[in-house]
Amino acid sequence: MTHRFAALMFTPAVKNIQSAMGSRGTYERFEEPDAPPRDRLGTGESGFIAARDSFYMATVSETGWPYVQHRGGQRGFLKVFDEKTLGFADYKGNRQYVSVGNLLTEDRVSLFLVDYPNRRRLKILGRARIVDAQREPELLEALRDLDYDARVERGIVIALDGFDWNCPQHITPRFTEAEVAQATAPLIERLRVAEAAASHRHGPSSAPLGDGPLELVVTGVRRLTPRVRAYELRALDGGNLPPFPPGAHLTVPVMLENTPSVRSYSISSDPARRDTYEIAVLADGLGSEAVHRDYAVDLHIRCGSPVNAFPLLDEDHPVLLLAGGIGITPIRAMTHALLRAGRAFVLHYAVRRSEEAVYLDELVGLLGERLLLHTQDNRLDVGTVLAEALPGAAVYVCGPERMIEAVRKEAHARGWPEDRVRFERFSPPGASEMNVPFELSLAKSDRKVLVAAGETALAAIEQAGVVISSGCRAGSCGACTTRLLAGNPEHRDSVLTPEERAAGAFTPCVSRAKSGGLVLDL
Repeated sequence: MTHRFAALMFTPAVKNIQSAMGSRGTYERFEEPDAPPRDRLGTGESGFIAARDSFYMATVSETGWPYVQHRGGQRGFLKVFDEKTLGFADYKGNRQYVSVGNLLTEDRVSLFLVDYPNRRRLKILGRARIVDAQREPELLEALRDLDYDARVERGIVIALDGFDWNCPQHITPRFTEAEVAQATAPLIERLRVAEAAASHRHGPSSAPLGDGPLELVVTGVRRLTPRVRAYELRALDGGNLPPFPPGAHLTVPVMLENTPSVRSYSISSDPARRDTYEIAVLADGLGSEAVHRDYAVDLHIRCGSPVNAFPLLDEDHPVLLLAGGIGITPIRAMTHALLRAGRAFVLHYAVRRSEEAVYLDELVGLLGERLLLHTQDNRLDVGTVLAEALPGAAVYVCGPERMIEAVRKEAHARGWPEDRVRFERFSPPGASEMNVPFELSLAKSDRKVLVAAGETALAAIEQAGVVISSGCRAGSCGACTTRLLAGNPEHRDSVLTPEERAAGAFTPCVSRAKSGGLVLDL
Protein backbone atom coordinates (compact mmCIF):
# COMPACT_ATOMS: atom_id res chain seq x y z
CA MET A 1 0.00 0.00 0.00
CA THR A 2 1.36 3.44 -0.88
CA HIS A 3 1.46 6.58 1.21
CA ARG A 4 -2.23 7.54 1.53
CA PHE A 5 -1.64 11.29 1.85
CA ALA A 6 0.51 11.28 -1.30
CA ALA A 7 -2.11 9.27 -3.18
CA LEU A 8 -4.75 11.89 -2.39
CA MET A 9 -2.66 15.05 -2.71
CA PHE A 10 -0.02 14.35 -5.38
CA THR A 11 -2.22 14.96 -8.41
CA PRO A 12 -0.74 15.10 -11.95
CA ALA A 13 -0.45 18.88 -11.67
CA VAL A 14 1.34 18.58 -8.33
CA LYS A 15 3.73 15.97 -9.73
CA ASN A 16 4.48 18.20 -12.71
CA ILE A 17 5.47 21.14 -10.53
CA GLN A 18 7.54 18.84 -8.30
CA SER A 19 9.42 17.70 -11.38
CA ALA A 20 9.88 21.26 -12.59
CA MET A 21 11.22 22.38 -9.22
CA GLY A 22 13.51 19.36 -8.76
CA SER A 23 11.76 17.71 -5.77
CA ARG A 24 9.93 14.91 -7.55
CA GLY A 25 12.62 12.35 -6.75
CA THR A 26 12.25 13.02 -3.03
CA TYR A 27 8.51 12.36 -3.06
CA GLU A 28 8.38 9.45 -5.50
CA ARG A 29 9.26 7.08 -2.67
CA PHE A 30 5.97 8.04 -0.98
CA GLU A 31 4.16 6.28 -3.81
CA GLU A 32 6.17 3.08 -3.85
CA PRO A 33 4.28 -0.12 -2.96
CA ASP A 34 6.21 -0.57 0.29
CA ALA A 35 5.82 3.05 1.43
CA PRO A 36 4.21 3.50 4.88
CA PRO A 37 0.48 3.93 4.21
CA ARG A 38 -0.06 6.60 6.86
CA ASP A 39 -3.77 5.92 7.00
CA ARG A 40 -3.80 4.85 10.65
CA LEU A 41 -2.83 6.95 13.64
CA GLY A 42 0.09 5.60 15.65
CA THR A 43 1.16 6.42 19.19
CA GLY A 44 3.18 9.41 17.98
CA GLU A 45 0.23 10.95 16.14
CA SER A 46 -2.24 10.17 18.93
CA GLY A 47 0.02 11.74 21.54
CA PHE A 48 0.57 14.80 19.38
CA ILE A 49 -3.17 15.28 18.84
CA ALA A 50 -3.94 14.81 22.55
CA ALA A 51 -1.53 17.61 23.45
CA ARG A 52 -3.08 20.22 21.16
CA ASP A 53 -5.43 22.95 22.35
CA SER A 54 -6.33 24.19 18.86
CA PHE A 55 -6.31 23.27 15.19
CA TYR A 56 -7.51 24.58 11.83
CA MET A 57 -10.17 22.78 9.78
CA ALA A 58 -10.84 23.30 6.09
CA THR A 59 -14.16 22.35 4.52
CA VAL A 60 -15.39 22.66 0.90
CA SER A 61 -18.29 24.99 0.10
CA GLU A 62 -20.90 24.53 -2.62
CA THR A 63 -19.20 27.33 -4.54
CA GLY A 64 -15.99 25.29 -4.66
CA TRP A 65 -14.15 27.65 -2.32
CA PRO A 66 -12.29 26.17 0.66
CA TYR A 67 -13.25 27.53 4.07
CA VAL A 68 -10.77 27.41 6.95
CA GLN A 69 -11.92 27.78 10.53
CA HIS A 70 -10.07 27.76 13.85
CA ARG A 71 -11.15 25.32 16.55
CA GLY A 72 -9.90 25.63 20.12
CA GLY A 73 -10.46 24.25 23.59
CA GLN A 74 -8.66 22.51 26.39
CA ARG A 75 -5.74 20.22 25.63
CA GLY A 76 -7.10 16.98 24.24
CA PHE A 77 -10.45 18.38 23.13
CA LEU A 78 -9.76 16.76 19.75
CA LYS A 79 -10.17 13.13 20.77
CA VAL A 80 -8.70 10.01 19.16
CA PHE A 81 -11.16 7.12 19.46
CA ASP A 82 -9.08 4.61 17.52
CA GLU A 83 -6.43 4.52 14.83
CA LYS A 84 -8.96 5.56 12.16
CA THR A 85 -11.37 7.84 14.04
CA LEU A 86 -11.17 11.19 15.83
CA GLY A 87 -13.70 13.80 16.80
CA PHE A 88 -14.55 16.88 18.82
CA ALA A 89 -17.46 18.67 20.42
CA ASP A 90 -18.65 21.70 18.46
CA TYR A 91 -19.54 24.51 20.85
CA LYS A 92 -21.79 27.48 20.26
CA GLY A 93 -19.96 30.25 18.39
CA ASN A 94 -20.84 33.20 16.17
CA ARG A 95 -23.70 31.25 14.54
CA GLN A 96 -22.50 31.61 10.93
CA TYR A 97 -22.48 27.80 10.55
CA VAL A 98 -20.32 27.91 7.42
CA SER A 99 -18.35 24.76 8.28
CA VAL A 100 -21.49 22.91 9.38
CA GLY A 101 -23.32 23.91 6.22
CA ASN A 102 -20.43 22.80 4.05
CA LEU A 103 -20.39 19.38 5.73
CA LEU A 104 -24.05 18.83 4.83
CA THR A 105 -23.11 18.70 1.13
CA GLU A 106 -19.43 17.65 1.15
CA ASP A 107 -17.86 15.55 3.91
CA ARG A 108 -14.18 16.00 3.00
CA VAL A 109 -12.12 17.93 5.58
CA SER A 110 -8.48 18.79 6.11
CA LEU A 111 -7.11 19.43 9.61
CA PHE A 112 -3.91 21.32 10.35
CA LEU A 113 -2.42 20.94 13.83
CA VAL A 114 0.58 23.00 14.96
CA ASP A 115 2.87 22.57 17.97
CA TYR A 116 4.40 26.05 18.08
CA PRO A 117 6.88 25.58 20.96
CA ASN A 118 8.47 22.53 19.29
CA ARG A 119 7.89 23.72 15.70
CA ARG A 120 5.96 20.69 14.46
CA ARG A 121 2.80 20.32 12.42
CA LEU A 122 0.52 17.48 11.40
CA LYS A 123 -1.83 17.44 8.39
CA ILE A 124 -4.87 15.16 8.46
CA LEU A 125 -7.29 14.28 5.66
CA GLY A 126 -10.62 12.68 6.43
CA ARG A 127 -14.36 12.54 5.97
CA ALA A 128 -16.49 14.18 8.63
CA ARG A 129 -20.01 13.65 9.80
CA ILE A 130 -22.17 15.64 12.19
CA VAL A 131 -23.24 14.03 15.47
CA ASP A 132 -26.73 15.05 16.51
CA ALA A 133 -27.52 15.29 20.23
CA GLN A 134 -30.95 13.74 19.83
CA ARG A 135 -29.92 10.71 17.76
CA GLU A 136 -26.52 9.93 19.35
CA PRO A 137 -26.47 11.35 22.88
CA GLU A 138 -23.87 8.85 24.17
CA LEU A 139 -21.41 9.64 21.39
CA LEU A 140 -21.88 13.36 21.92
CA GLU A 141 -21.23 12.89 25.64
CA ALA A 142 -17.99 11.08 24.80
CA LEU A 143 -16.89 14.11 22.75
CA ARG A 144 -17.68 16.60 25.50
CA ASP A 145 -14.95 18.13 27.70
CA LEU A 146 -16.30 17.78 31.23
CA ASP A 147 -14.14 20.61 32.60
CA TYR A 148 -15.16 23.07 29.87
CA ASP A 149 -18.32 24.96 30.77
CA ALA A 150 -19.77 25.81 27.38
CA ARG A 151 -22.81 24.74 25.40
CA VAL A 152 -22.27 21.85 22.98
CA GLU A 153 -24.40 22.22 19.84
CA ARG A 154 -23.20 19.15 18.00
CA GLY A 155 -20.27 16.82 17.54
CA ILE A 156 -17.99 16.24 14.58
CA VAL A 157 -16.56 12.75 13.98
CA ILE A 158 -13.87 12.30 11.33
CA ALA A 159 -12.92 9.05 9.60
CA LEU A 160 -9.22 9.23 8.74
CA ASP A 161 -8.13 8.96 5.09
CA GLY A 162 -4.47 9.94 5.48
CA PHE A 163 -1.98 12.15 7.29
CA ASP A 164 1.47 13.64 6.85
CA TRP A 165 4.00 15.44 9.03
CA ASN A 166 5.39 18.81 7.97
CA CYS A 167 8.96 19.97 8.46
CA PRO A 168 9.58 22.64 11.15
CA GLN A 169 10.85 25.24 8.71
CA HIS A 170 9.32 28.72 9.06
CA ILE A 171 7.32 27.92 12.22
CA THR A 172 7.88 30.66 14.79
CA PRO A 173 7.85 29.23 18.34
CA ARG A 174 4.98 30.62 20.40
CA PHE A 175 3.90 29.84 23.95
CA THR A 176 0.60 30.23 25.72
CA GLU A 177 0.35 32.18 28.95
CA ALA A 178 -0.24 28.93 30.83
CA GLU A 179 2.81 27.29 29.23
CA VAL A 180 5.03 30.22 30.16
CA ALA A 181 3.73 30.30 33.73
CA GLN A 182 4.10 26.56 34.16
CA ALA A 183 7.60 26.52 32.73
CA THR A 184 8.92 29.49 34.68
CA ALA A 185 7.35 28.89 38.10
CA PRO A 186 9.66 26.04 39.18
CA LEU A 187 12.63 27.69 37.48
CA ILE A 188 12.08 30.92 39.36
CA GLU A 189 11.92 29.02 42.61
CA ARG A 190 15.06 27.02 41.79
CA LEU A 191 16.91 30.17 40.83
CA ARG A 192 15.92 31.76 44.11
CA VAL A 193 17.25 28.76 46.04
CA ALA A 194 20.36 28.50 43.87
CA GLU A 195 21.19 32.18 44.18
CA ALA A 196 20.85 31.96 47.95
CA ALA A 197 23.19 28.98 48.00
CA ALA A 198 25.65 30.61 45.61
CA SER A 199 25.85 33.72 47.74
CA HIS A 200 27.79 31.85 50.40
CA ARG A 201 29.77 29.46 48.14
CA HIS A 202 30.96 30.79 44.82
CA GLY A 203 30.14 33.83 42.74
CA PRO A 204 31.49 35.89 39.88
CA SER A 205 33.45 38.03 42.32
CA SER A 206 35.19 35.00 43.89
CA ALA A 207 37.99 32.93 42.44
CA PRO A 208 36.72 30.60 39.71
CA LEU A 209 36.51 26.86 40.21
CA GLY A 210 39.02 25.06 38.01
CA ASP A 211 41.94 26.20 35.88
CA GLY A 212 40.86 25.35 32.31
CA PRO A 213 41.18 27.78 29.38
CA LEU A 214 37.43 28.33 28.92
CA GLU A 215 35.73 30.65 31.44
CA LEU A 216 32.03 30.04 31.92
CA VAL A 217 29.30 30.89 34.38
CA VAL A 218 26.37 28.72 35.45
CA THR A 219 23.25 30.62 34.38
CA GLY A 220 20.59 27.99 34.92
CA VAL A 221 19.93 24.77 36.82
CA ARG A 222 16.84 22.64 36.33
CA ARG A 223 15.69 19.22 37.49
CA LEU A 224 15.03 16.81 34.61
CA THR A 225 14.38 13.71 36.74
CA PRO A 226 14.89 13.00 40.44
CA ARG A 227 18.52 12.03 39.71
CA VAL A 228 19.37 14.19 36.69
CA ARG A 229 19.92 17.94 36.60
CA ALA A 230 20.62 20.12 33.58
CA TYR A 231 23.17 22.94 33.82
CA GLU A 232 23.16 25.90 31.46
CA LEU A 233 26.63 27.38 30.92
CA ARG A 234 27.40 30.72 29.24
CA ALA A 235 30.33 33.01 28.63
CA LEU A 236 31.00 35.59 31.35
CA ASP A 237 30.10 38.42 28.96
CA GLY A 238 27.09 36.59 27.54
CA GLY A 239 28.71 36.39 24.11
CA ASN A 240 29.22 33.50 21.73
CA LEU A 241 30.99 30.35 22.87
CA PRO A 242 33.41 28.24 20.82
CA PRO A 243 31.42 26.05 18.40
CA PHE A 244 31.10 22.37 19.14
CA PRO A 245 30.16 19.43 16.90
CA PRO A 246 27.36 17.06 17.95
CA GLY A 247 28.76 14.33 20.19
CA ALA A 248 31.32 16.60 21.86
CA HIS A 249 31.95 16.62 25.61
CA LEU A 250 33.06 19.30 28.05
CA THR A 251 35.51 18.73 30.89
CA VAL A 252 34.33 20.67 33.95
CA PRO A 253 35.99 21.19 37.35
CA VAL A 254 34.77 19.57 40.55
CA MET A 255 35.94 19.49 44.15
CA LEU A 256 36.35 16.03 45.67
CA GLU A 257 36.99 16.21 49.40
CA ASN A 258 38.69 19.61 48.97
CA THR A 259 40.84 18.25 46.13
CA PRO A 260 40.44 19.77 42.62
CA SER A 261 39.48 17.29 39.93
CA VAL A 262 37.56 17.25 36.66
CA ARG A 263 34.73 15.29 35.06
CA SER A 264 33.59 15.11 31.42
CA TYR A 265 29.96 15.42 30.33
CA SER A 266 28.45 15.41 26.85
CA ILE A 267 27.14 18.74 25.60
CA SER A 268 23.47 17.97 25.07
CA SER A 269 22.29 21.29 23.65
CA ASP A 270 21.67 22.22 20.02
CA PRO A 271 25.07 22.76 18.33
CA ALA A 272 23.54 25.67 16.40
CA ARG A 273 23.21 27.66 19.63
CA ARG A 274 26.34 29.72 20.06
CA ASP A 275 25.44 31.36 23.36
CA THR A 276 24.92 28.30 25.59
CA TYR A 277 26.25 24.88 26.45
CA GLU A 278 24.00 22.52 28.36
CA ILE A 279 25.13 19.42 30.21
CA ALA A 280 22.86 16.93 31.98
CA VAL A 281 24.39 15.22 35.00
CA LEU A 282 23.16 11.97 36.57
CA ALA A 283 24.08 11.72 40.25
CA ASP A 284 25.77 8.31 40.29
CA GLY A 285 29.21 8.88 41.79
CA LEU A 286 31.48 11.28 43.69
CA GLY A 287 32.11 13.57 40.72
CA SER A 288 28.51 13.91 39.60
CA GLU A 289 27.31 14.28 43.20
CA ALA A 290 29.84 17.10 43.62
CA VAL A 291 28.33 18.83 40.58
CA HIS A 292 24.84 18.49 42.07
CA ARG A 293 26.13 19.82 45.39
CA ASP A 294 28.25 22.75 44.21
CA TYR A 295 26.98 23.93 40.84
CA ALA A 296 24.55 26.80 41.32
CA VAL A 297 23.56 29.92 39.42
CA ASP A 298 26.42 32.45 39.16
CA LEU A 299 29.13 29.85 39.83
CA HIS A 300 32.22 30.90 37.87
CA ILE A 301 34.11 27.91 36.42
CA ARG A 302 37.09 27.34 34.14
CA CYS A 303 36.63 24.35 31.83
CA GLY A 304 38.42 22.58 29.07
CA SER A 305 37.43 23.38 25.49
CA PRO A 306 34.88 21.08 23.83
CA VAL A 307 36.40 17.81 22.61
CA ASN A 308 34.70 15.32 20.32
CA ALA A 309 35.46 11.61 20.62
CA PHE A 310 32.02 10.64 19.26
CA PRO A 311 31.69 12.53 15.96
CA LEU A 312 28.67 12.45 13.68
CA LEU A 313 29.93 11.52 10.22
CA ASP A 314 29.34 14.26 7.67
CA GLU A 315 27.84 11.94 5.06
CA ASP A 316 24.40 11.78 3.50
CA HIS A 317 23.57 8.28 4.70
CA PRO A 318 20.69 7.17 6.97
CA VAL A 319 21.39 7.28 10.69
CA LEU A 320 20.27 4.94 13.47
CA LEU A 321 20.55 6.48 16.95
CA LEU A 322 20.46 4.27 20.06
CA ALA A 323 20.51 5.78 23.54
CA GLY A 324 20.35 4.10 26.92
CA GLY A 325 19.50 6.16 30.02
CA ILE A 326 21.74 9.21 30.41
CA GLY A 327 23.38 8.22 27.12
CA ILE A 328 20.71 10.38 25.48
CA THR A 329 22.84 13.49 26.13
CA PRO A 330 25.15 13.38 23.06
CA ILE A 331 22.34 11.82 21.02
CA ARG A 332 20.10 14.81 21.76
CA ALA A 333 22.66 17.15 20.17
CA MET A 334 22.85 14.81 17.18
CA THR A 335 19.07 14.89 16.65
CA HIS A 336 19.16 18.68 16.36
CA ALA A 337 21.96 18.52 13.79
CA LEU A 338 20.26 15.75 11.79
CA LEU A 339 16.92 17.59 11.76
CA ARG A 340 18.59 20.76 10.55
CA ALA A 341 20.39 18.86 7.80
CA GLY A 342 17.21 17.10 6.70
CA ARG A 343 18.80 13.67 7.02
CA ALA A 344 16.93 10.40 7.42
CA PHE A 345 17.22 9.00 10.95
CA VAL A 346 15.38 7.25 13.76
CA LEU A 347 16.05 7.30 17.50
CA HIS A 348 15.54 4.32 19.84
CA TYR A 349 15.64 5.45 23.49
CA ALA A 350 15.85 2.76 26.18
CA VAL A 351 15.08 3.40 29.87
CA ARG A 352 13.74 1.31 32.72
CA ARG A 353 10.68 3.52 33.17
CA SER A 354 9.36 6.38 31.05
CA GLU A 355 9.66 8.83 33.95
CA GLU A 356 13.44 8.29 33.85
CA ALA A 357 13.65 9.37 30.20
CA VAL A 358 15.56 12.66 30.10
CA TYR A 359 14.30 15.25 27.56
CA LEU A 360 11.40 12.93 26.62
CA ASP A 361 8.72 15.61 26.12
CA GLU A 362 11.02 17.66 23.92
CA LEU A 363 12.06 14.65 21.84
CA VAL A 364 8.46 13.53 21.34
CA GLY A 365 7.62 17.01 20.10
CA LEU A 366 10.64 17.19 17.80
CA LEU A 367 10.70 13.70 16.39
CA GLY A 368 7.20 12.26 16.49
CA GLU A 369 7.25 8.82 14.87
CA ARG A 370 11.03 8.93 14.50
CA LEU A 371 11.32 8.41 18.27
CA LEU A 372 10.74 4.93 19.68
CA LEU A 373 10.79 4.66 23.48
CA HIS A 374 11.73 1.33 25.05
CA THR A 375 10.95 0.50 28.69
CA GLN A 376 10.72 -2.67 30.75
CA ASP A 377 7.36 -3.31 29.10
CA ASN A 378 8.75 -2.76 25.59
CA ARG A 379 12.39 -3.78 25.71
CA LEU A 380 14.88 -2.79 23.06
CA ASP A 381 15.58 -5.71 20.72
CA VAL A 382 18.93 -4.85 19.13
CA GLY A 383 18.65 -7.59 16.54
CA THR A 384 15.28 -6.38 15.30
CA VAL A 385 16.36 -2.73 15.27
CA LEU A 386 19.46 -3.42 13.19
CA ALA A 387 17.55 -5.75 10.88
CA GLU A 388 15.02 -2.99 10.14
CA ALA A 389 17.64 -0.26 9.62
CA LEU A 390 17.75 1.43 6.22
CA PRO A 391 20.44 0.15 3.83
CA GLY A 392 23.78 1.90 4.32
CA ALA A 393 22.83 3.26 7.73
CA ALA A 394 25.39 4.18 10.37
CA VAL A 395 24.55 3.42 14.00
CA TYR A 396 25.49 5.70 16.89
CA VAL A 397 25.03 4.21 20.34
CA CYS A 398 25.62 5.69 23.79
CA GLY A 399 24.58 3.89 26.93
CA PRO A 400 25.50 1.07 29.31
CA GLU A 401 28.32 -1.25 28.34
CA ARG A 402 26.01 -4.24 27.82
CA MET A 403 23.95 -2.23 25.33
CA ILE A 404 27.03 -1.10 23.40
CA GLU A 405 28.46 -4.60 23.26
CA ALA A 406 25.12 -6.03 22.12
CA VAL A 407 25.00 -3.53 19.25
CA ARG A 408 28.63 -4.14 18.27
CA LYS A 409 28.17 -7.92 18.35
CA GLU A 410 24.95 -7.85 16.34
CA ALA A 411 26.35 -5.37 13.80
CA HIS A 412 29.45 -7.50 13.33
CA ALA A 413 27.31 -10.61 12.80
CA ARG A 414 25.33 -8.76 10.14
CA GLY A 415 28.45 -7.58 8.34
CA TRP A 416 28.20 -3.88 9.11
CA PRO A 417 31.48 -2.02 8.39
CA GLU A 418 33.26 -1.08 11.62
CA ASP A 419 33.33 2.60 10.69
CA ARG A 420 29.51 2.57 10.57
CA VAL A 421 29.21 1.40 14.18
CA ARG A 422 30.12 4.31 16.43
CA PHE A 423 29.73 4.40 20.19
CA GLU A 424 30.50 6.28 23.38
CA ARG A 425 30.47 4.87 26.86
CA PHE A 426 29.44 6.67 30.03
CA SER A 427 30.43 3.81 32.32
CA PRO A 428 33.55 1.64 32.38
CA PRO A 429 33.59 -1.29 29.95
CA GLY A 430 33.32 -4.81 31.29
CA ALA A 431 36.34 -6.99 31.69
CA SER A 432 37.41 -9.24 28.88
CA GLU A 433 38.39 -11.70 31.62
CA MET A 434 37.88 -11.86 35.36
CA ASN A 435 39.59 -8.95 37.15
CA VAL A 436 42.61 -9.89 39.21
CA PRO A 437 44.68 -7.68 41.53
CA PHE A 438 47.89 -6.26 40.12
CA GLU A 439 50.66 -3.90 41.18
CA LEU A 440 51.47 -0.47 39.80
CA SER A 441 54.92 1.06 40.05
CA LEU A 442 54.81 4.87 39.86
CA ALA A 443 58.22 5.86 38.53
CA LYS A 444 58.24 9.58 39.35
CA SER A 445 56.64 9.16 42.76
CA ASP A 446 58.74 6.10 43.62
CA ARG A 447 55.64 4.33 44.97
CA LYS A 448 54.11 0.87 44.74
CA VAL A 449 50.33 0.78 44.50
CA LEU A 450 48.22 -2.37 44.73
CA VAL A 451 45.11 -2.31 42.51
CA ALA A 452 42.43 -4.59 43.94
CA ALA A 453 40.20 -6.72 41.74
CA GLY A 454 37.20 -4.52 42.46
CA GLU A 455 38.81 -1.10 41.88
CA THR A 456 40.33 0.81 38.98
CA ALA A 457 43.95 1.78 38.62
CA LEU A 458 42.88 5.43 38.63
CA ALA A 459 41.09 5.06 41.97
CA ALA A 460 44.10 3.29 43.49
CA ILE A 461 46.46 6.03 42.26
CA GLU A 462 44.23 8.74 43.74
CA GLN A 463 43.91 6.81 47.00
CA ALA A 464 47.71 6.78 47.21
CA GLY A 465 47.68 10.60 47.11
CA VAL A 466 49.06 11.01 43.59
CA VAL A 467 47.34 13.79 41.61
CA ILE A 468 46.20 12.73 38.14
CA SER A 469 43.81 14.44 35.75
CA SER A 470 40.62 12.57 34.88
CA GLY A 471 37.35 13.16 33.11
CA CYS A 472 34.71 10.63 32.10
CA ARG A 473 36.31 7.79 34.10
CA ALA A 474 34.82 5.44 31.50
CA GLY A 475 37.59 5.26 28.92
CA SER A 476 35.90 7.63 26.49
CA CYS A 477 37.56 11.02 26.87
CA GLY A 478 41.29 10.33 27.32
CA ALA A 479 41.71 12.94 30.06
CA CYS A 480 43.56 10.54 32.37
CA THR A 481 45.91 9.16 29.69
CA THR A 482 49.40 8.62 31.05
CA ARG A 483 52.58 6.96 29.73
CA LEU A 484 53.17 3.27 30.26
CA LEU A 485 56.88 2.55 30.80
CA ALA A 486 56.74 -1.23 31.19
CA GLY A 487 54.30 -4.12 31.57
CA ASN A 488 51.66 -6.05 29.67
CA PRO A 489 48.48 -3.88 29.61
CA GLU A 490 44.89 -4.85 28.87
CA HIS A 491 43.47 -1.79 27.13
CA ARG A 492 39.73 -1.33 27.73
CA ASP A 493 39.27 2.25 26.60
CA SER A 494 37.44 3.39 23.49
CA VAL A 495 39.48 6.52 22.81
CA LEU A 496 43.10 5.54 22.13
CA THR A 497 44.19 4.53 18.65
CA PRO A 498 46.28 1.40 18.08
CA GLU A 499 49.24 3.66 17.32
CA GLU A 500 48.81 5.54 20.61
CA ARG A 501 48.62 2.31 22.55
CA ALA A 502 51.73 0.99 20.82
CA ALA A 503 53.53 4.20 21.76
CA GLY A 504 52.76 3.62 25.46
CA ALA A 505 49.52 5.53 26.07
CA PHE A 506 47.46 4.05 28.92
CA THR A 507 44.10 4.99 30.47
CA PRO A 508 44.10 3.99 34.17
CA CYS A 509 40.39 4.76 34.56
CA VAL A 510 39.44 1.46 32.86
CA SER A 511 42.52 -0.40 31.64
CA ARG A 512 44.38 -3.02 33.67
CA ALA A 513 47.30 -5.44 33.53
CA LYS A 514 46.95 -8.71 31.64
CA SER A 515 49.62 -10.27 33.79
CA GLY A 516 52.29 -9.14 36.23
CA GLY A 517 52.50 -5.44 37.05
CA LEU A 518 52.71 -2.13 35.21
CA VAL A 519 55.12 0.79 35.46
CA LEU A 520 53.59 4.22 34.87
CA ASP A 521 55.29 7.58 34.35
CA LEU A 522 53.69 9.13 37.43
